[in-house]
Amino acid sequence: MTSQVKTLLFLVLLTALILALGAAAGGRNGLILALGLALAMNFVGYWFSDKIVLRMYRAVELSPNDAPRIHAMVAELAERAGLPKPRICLVPQDAPNAFATGRNPQNAVLAVTRGLLTTLPPEELMAVLGHELGHVKHRDILIQSVAAVLAGAVMFLAGMIRWAALFGFRGSDRDNGNPLAAIALAIVAPIAALMIQMAISRSREYLADEAGARLAQNPLHLSRALARLHQAAARTPLQGNPATENMFIVNPFSGRRMLGLFSTHPPVEERIRRLEAMAGVRP
Repeated sequence: MTSQVKTLLFLVLLTALILALGAAAGGRNGLILALGLALAMNFVGYWFSDKIVLRMYRAVELSPNDAPRIHAMVAELAERAGLPKPRICLVPQDAPNAFATGRNPQNAVLAVTRGLLTTLPPEELMAVLGHELGHVKHRDILIQSVAAVLAGAVMFLAGMIRWAALFGFRGSDRDNGNPLAAIALAIVAPIAALMIQMAISRSREYLADEAGARLAQNPLHLSRALARLHQAAARTPLQGNPATENMFIVNPFSGRRMLGLFSTHPPVEERIRRLEAMAGVRP
């Protein structure tokens, strides 16, 4: 089974979770409403997921005059990768991290946090930007963005069901769903959504690491950046929605212990080991 087919299957599973939550909470009517929501979220995810995520993190676009150094870095990396130069946005948070979004390379956006620009030396910053351009080159950004939107819908529905359970479900016939099944799904579905995101994301991170190391022309620059960002994330988790975890270069919520059990990222230690192997460093 190809990676494209597997990814499509995982997105179908996320959609199925939305339908299951709707059916359990509201029976036939709930299923119809959930189907409408799933179709709408897939449509929105394709066309507007980048705008949703950027707005979620209050990202503002940086012009070349605002940040000439980072624009010069991205322009150089994009030329090496054979890609159009993406837009660059700043996320006003001190937790150092970065992500890419957009439905294709022509509409790509690189988003960096304020903390990233002040934490990393230039060569490591360039390696991180190269990693994100690796996602753009491999066309991961649409999948990651759509998965984040669908997972967000799953978590929203699950949260609504849990709140409804506090006040009791109306009715008991088949058209009003199964309250016990709805509550059980509301507990399990967010975990399942995170696990599906994990399955989508992990292998793509290794590929983006390799691409970023080649674009930055030194795998050790990226390995050092990953170690630095991982330590910083443990001290200062990003303020945001866990549904977007898969989009960032390192798990932005690793300081929250429970979320670490379902990280969408492979272990940083393994990522560093692979990068050091690329550089010819022996263990």
